[in-house]
Amino acid sequence: MLITIDQLLDKSEVQTFRDQLAQCEWEGGARSAGTLAQTVKRNQQLNDAHPTAQALGNIILRKLAQHPLFVSAALPRRIYPPKFNRYSDGGTYGAHVDSALMFLPHSNEQIRTDVSATLFLCEPEEYTGGELEIEGHFGVQTVKLAAGDMVLYPSSSLHRVTPVTTGARVASFFWIESHVSDDSERTLLFDLDQSIQNITAELGHQNASVLSLTSVYHNLLRRWI
Repeated sequence: MLITIDQLLDKSEVQTFRDQLAQCEWEGGARSAGTLAQTVKRNQQLNDAHPTAQALGNIILRKLAQHPLFVSAALPRRIYPPKFNRYSDGGTYGAHVDSALMFLPHSNEQIRTDVSATLFLCEPEEYTGGELEIEGHFGVQTVKLAAGDMVLYPSSSLHRVTPVTTGARVASFFWIESHVSDDSERTLLFDLDQSIQNITAELGHQNASVLSLTSVYHNLLRRWI
């Protein structure tokens, strides 16, 4: 399931992020890649321990906790702290799959990566290339969103970032461990939840059909957690 979330950050918030990130020193992104990914990763990243990375990451986490579409789609259990990257001068990230398990920063605790997220911080016209290409059951889907918009997609999918030939592409990226690890089950729950919300708006919370479907949703959630 690929879901886009419009305007997680508004334009003024994006500008604040951009202003703060512009004052930071970036380091080679390959340093944080896995053994295989190192050979196809050519970008820059902000050190996870940088105060700006931590402050901006916390803003993103607070936004996510209050966003009903994100909660419905991801059913988040734990979120890896948001990271920040930059592509320019031909920077690219070849085809790869995200690691299934990642250690949380400064911890021996691991998180299972079920859902990957990219939050775009530059407008599409600011750079050439830099498309996020995600392979799925229906072929390759190309994603290049407006600044402040975010895409969610299965961490199990093969994906890449095409070379940025002019300008710079700046984004935040992170992973979510969902309460429901299986993407197909998570998709069914999301579709059901969105339908329940739509008919609730028309019929009200106490309508018999609304109550019945809500019961089905939560019983499926119990089964698949």
